[in-house]
Order: sequence, then structure tokens, then C-alpha cells
Amino acid sequence: MRQASDHTPVWLMRQAGRYLPEYRETRAKAGSFMGLATNRDYATEVTLQPLARYKLDAAILFSDILTIPDAMGLGLSFALGEGPKFAHNVRDEVAVAKLAVPDMDKLRYVFDAVSSIRKALTQADGRGSVPLIGFSGSPWTLACYMAEGAGSDDYRHVKTLMYSRPDLMHRMLAINADAVALYLNTQIDAGAQAVMIFDSWGGVLADGAFQEFSLAYTKRVLSQLKRTHNGKADGIVIPRIVFTKGGALWLDEMGGLDCDVLGLDWTANLTKARAQVGGVVGGVGKALQGNIDPNVLFAMPSVIQAEVAKVLNSFGQPHTDKTTTGATHIFNLGHGISQFTPPENVAVLVDAVHAHSKQQRTCRK
Repeated sequence: MRQASDHTPVWLMRQAGRYLPEYRETRAKAGSFMGLATNRDYATEVTLQPLARYKLDAAILFSDILTIPDAMGLGLSFALGEGPKFAHNVRDEVAVAKLAVPDMDKLRYVFDAVSSIRKALTQADGRGSVPLIGFSGSPWTLACYMAEGAGSDDYRHVKTLMYSRPDLMHRMLAINADAVALYLNTQIDAGAQAVMIFDSWGGVLADGAFQEFSLAYTKRVLSQLKRTHNGKADGIVIPRIVFTKGGALWLDEMGGLDCDVLGLDWTANLTKARAQVGGVVGGVGKALQGNIDPNVLFAMPSVIQAEVAKVLNSFGQPHTDKTTTGATHIFNLGHGISQFTPPENVAVLVDAVHAHSKQQRTCRK
């Protein structure tokens, strides 16, 4: 972990998605989002689409963060152009009492897709062209959707439950955490080479509530995750990435998580984040992932290039000694890519990351 590289690696949250015309064509063939996500061949196809277009340094499984509550029986659906919705919500004691860690066979389509994608990424020499990242929503973010029944702009239902019946919320979060850990471990067994926890709604919590209802259950997940593919100390280590949107306020506390990478949104200052948790050469620390504003991708190419340089320069001089560890940056968006993003602008961003980060390393020599 935290190894030096010849350029700053880059991948994008939601890099396989609606902004790509080839994705929209495949989704139309599948008939629906769930028809796409639950079909191994379609999920493999759309995962690989952005890699065919762009010089990305990682693939991320095409799926959704809400597969776990769907397997719990909440009835996930997507309408074209709309976000996810559940047929059933979890807002009272009766609904919480029905929750249980789901049988992973109900999510077999996800694990089959992971294995298929990993096989597709494997080159003739047996090495992967790029690593494959598996993922899940965090226990708190899953609970938000489960209580709200859909996306929300005020989080009224989930926070009502949290404040009025914290005992019920803790029970839901404990079940979610154990389910997420089992889900990610099964993705690892299927071939995922890194795993990421998306705490997309962690930043909506008050200080104190974040630590109690989000951070504590992310820790619970991490404590159960496999360290290596084969479970042995000498096996290939599986990096763990944690991304909390709006979480820079709690970066010092998140630095204590048993993970390797911390993702940051565009409100965070990379210079300060590196000083807080990035570590020193030969020491411990967290790699940082992020954090350009996704809306930069609507600007002119020259602006995109300039903003990419700002982010890379904000992180600072890259670690270059390949014999030891040091402060490490993975370039990404500060959140998911917009469905309205011009595809050609993504190429500008990826090429700019590679070019400028190589230049940074050359200037040091």
C-alpha cells in the first residue's frame, strides 16, 4: 500500500454509466437498470466500456449500492431517468424486526459479474490489465435509503427514527454492517482486488451523530473484512477504500479506520488532508483519493486541464521512492460523474491527470 507509481492513477466514480452512449444502448437492450445489473454478461460489458474509451487505471464493478436491502426484501426498482425506490420502507419497530443479513445466494448475480469481469480483465500472462474494485454502500447510507424509501433532500424519516428510537437505528445498522462485510468478503472470494465503502450520506449527520451512527458501523464492517484473497498472512493484500461525502470535518478520526485509502469530496483541501493523514516516507498513513468537482467536466478542455493541475498540485509532490511507502494520491472525482457529462471531456481529464502527474515526477528528478 502507499507505493510510488510512474503517474498518479485515476479512475472515476460511476465511470460506467449514463453519460456513455454505449451504456445507454446496453441498458436499452437489458430493458431496465435491474435487468442490466442482474445480468452477468451485461454487467461485464458496461464495466469494461469506459476502459475501452479511456486510459483508466482501475475498473469498478457495475452494480448499485442498494443491492443488499433489495436482497432483504425491500423491493428495489429504478424508473428511467429517476433514482432508486423501494417498495417497502423501514421506519418502525415491526419493519426493523423483520430485517436480517440476507442469504448471499440472492446476490449471486453480483458475484458472478465480479468473476466474469475479473476474467475479462486478465491478460494472457495471467496478470490483470487493471485492478477490479468491488463495493458496497455503508451501513448508514443503506439505512438512509431503507428508511426514506428513496433519495431525500431532508433525511426526515431516517433522522426521525435515529433521534426518536436510537435503539432501532442501532439494530438496523448492526444488521447492515454484518451484511456489508459478508457481501464484500464474497466479492473478494469472487475476484475483487480492492473494496470500497460508499458512505454517500455520512456528511448529513451532526458531529457526534456521525461518530455514533456512521463511523462506528464502518469500523464494524472493516473489522470483519478479509485481508487477503487466500486468508493467509502471505497472500495478496486487498486494499480497503472508505469514502464519506462531506466527511473532511472528521478526517482525523477517519484516519484511525482500518483502511488503506480515504476518499474525499471536492470541499476538502488535499494539502491539509495529506498533512493530517497522509503519513511520511517509510511510515504509516492513508492514501488519499479524489477530489475534483464533477461539474468541472462541463467546462472547456483548457479549464479541465487547469483544474486537474490544481488538484494534483494541491496534493503536492508525489512520493517516488519505489523501495518504501509514502504519501500517495489516487485521482478521482469528488462524487459520481453526472449523466449529462460530455464523454469527450472525460478523455481530457484522464489524459491531463497522466500528463501532469508524470511531469511532477520528472521535475523532481
